[in-house]
Amino acid sequence: MAPPPLLLLKDISLSFSNTPLLSDAVLSIGQGDRLCLVGRNGSGKSTLLKIAAGMIDPDDGSRFIQPGATIRYLPQSPDLSGYATTGAFVEAGLGPGDDPHRARYLLESLGLTGDESPANLSGGESRRAALAQVLAPDPDILLLDEPTNHLDVAAIEGLETVLKATRSALVLISHDRRFLENLSQATVWLDRGITRRLEQGFGAFEAWRDGILEVEETGRHKLDRKIVREEHWLRYGVSARRKRNQRRLESLLSLRGERTVAKRNRAQADVKMSAHEANETGRKVIEARGIAKSYGDLVLVRDFNIKIARGDRVGLVGPNGAGKTTLINMLTGALAPDAGRVKLGTNLEVATLDQRREQLDPERSVSATLTGGSSDTVIINGEVRHIISYMKDFLFQPEQARTPIKALSGGERGRLMLAVALAHPSNLLVLDEPTNDLDLETLDVLQEMLASYPGTVLLVSHDRDFLDRTVTSVIASEGEGQWIEYAGGYTDMVAQRGHGVGTPQRDRLATKSGVRVLSSAKSAPASRKRLSPTDQHRLKTAPKQIAKLTQEIGRLEQVLADPDLYTKDRDAFTSAGDALNNAQAELAAAEEDWLRLEMLQEEIEADVGATVAH
Repeated sequence: MAPPPLLLLKDISLSFSNTPLLSDAVLSIGQGDRLCLVGRNGSGKSTLLKIAAGMIDPDDGSRFIQPGATIRYLPQSPDLSGYATTGAFVEAGLGPGDDPHRARYLLESLGLTGDESPANLSGGESRRAALAQVLAPDPDILLLDEPTNHLDVAAIEGLETVLKATRSALVLISHDRRFLENLSQATVWLDRGITRRLEQGFGAFEAWRDGILEVEETGRHKLDRKIVREEHWLRYGVSARRKRNQRRLESLLSLRGERTVAKRNRAQADVKMSAHEANETGRKVIEARGIAKSYGDLVLVRDFNIKIARGDRVGLVGPNGAGKTTLINMLTGALAPDAGRVKLGTNLEVATLDQRREQLDPERSVSATLTGGSSDTVIINGEVRHIISYMKDFLFQPEQARTPIKALSGGERGRLMLAVALAHPSNLLVLDEPTNDLDLETLDVLQEMLASYPGTVLLVSHDRDFLDRTVTSVIASEGEGQWIEYAGGYTDMVAQRGHGVGTPQRDRLATKSGVRVLSSAKSAPASRKRLSPTDQHRLKTAPKQIAKLTQEIGRLEQVLADPDLYTKDRDAFTSAGDALNNAQAELAAAEEDWLRLEMLQEEIEADVGATVAH
């Protein structure tokens, strides 16, 4: 028999201004649980966590906690005001019998001394102090709301190590996929006010969620077709039996009511993103030779060389304060180097998203920010769009057009910055921490947009999964102003370096000026020198097969779009539906096979290039 939970929320309901946020939500936390709580921005995750912490009372439902069980809650925006030092703040969270030496140890392990003044802390330092405060008492339950916000990769990986070793049960809210995958053992999905639980970690969540949404969509489709049949009968069927007609009319009205409820409960629409493309640049976008930058004795960049070509996606990683933003500003011409030179390509049009959202005037409205205040339209890829239509692509409601920026949430400001950046004609996107405050679904759409963007991307991010999904190479800080470029994403960089960001490098890689590091100092097993003839043929013919399947899918979708097909020819409707499912499955398999072969070909070419370079 399973032991009773340490904390149980049952049938939790809560509304704000008559708008339901939670409806019969359930959350059970057992001893040693590792839960991640996921859902769209605004779905109520933070609210549910505050109810679990006892900070908010629900409108309905019950909260049970085992007598003597201790809970610590980490808010998104920790408040350190009223404390003279970070040490005093952390010690204030200790209970009777807690070890003050553990508080000091945790502070130091998170990069703080305990003597810092809260008034002078950065966002990342405030987050580290708050983490030390909730971890120090070693509670039974840790409720962590966005613990990785404002932390660099080194701090995130260090936090993972600490949380893996803790005895506390964990409930995590985070938009960092890798963080959730590494720590969670079960997943609670908060969607449209209700909770569903998966007894697997976040790695299995997205496929499970998509399956649920697909079943819902199929149910809506069946309901729509049933309504069509009933309406057809009412209009053209035999009407001699009045009572029977009345019953069918009542049935139709009931079905319409079900569809109304289904539409109301439909999952929130996805963000739609497309970049406003400028004229194509030349093949060479940026070339830097021997650039350097120092501020007094602080050397941020030392003798750095790189060539960035059109279509490259380059990520920058390193600890906070290493100089990522400084380096990216030099590469784009926004900051002059102390030494060396940067040569920019022709026809360069740059769109920038800065991590501090400084481009946003807090007093200006959403619509004025997007249009410049001069009209009610924007031009995206040559198409004139009304501002309300463009706002909807980024999940803003029409009534928010006049809302001042200062009234928006962090996630809404992040989406607005993306809308501003993508509305600007560009062939070079510079994104400084674009993932801050974005939910997982919005991150998916941003990744897809970057994958299809024809220009060049420079990206600063602490999100390891996002880097793996988007960049073709990573520039990593090696300390003391040294930066080295590695082929591939973050995981590829770790494999080549032998460690992640912030870990001392035992064997510093020797590189020649301008040569990209494509393999680690340790010997790697010999890789294939060429594709087999069969693979070469499949790689060559795959694009034609994909195009043919795409065309067939489009034809079948047009056939099924006929609203009368089901009633006229049910067999044809079923046959077309089966054919569409088969074609979609074949297309997915063909695309996956083509991508695998493309990556294998690139790996072989990279190995050959590395051999030549060495």
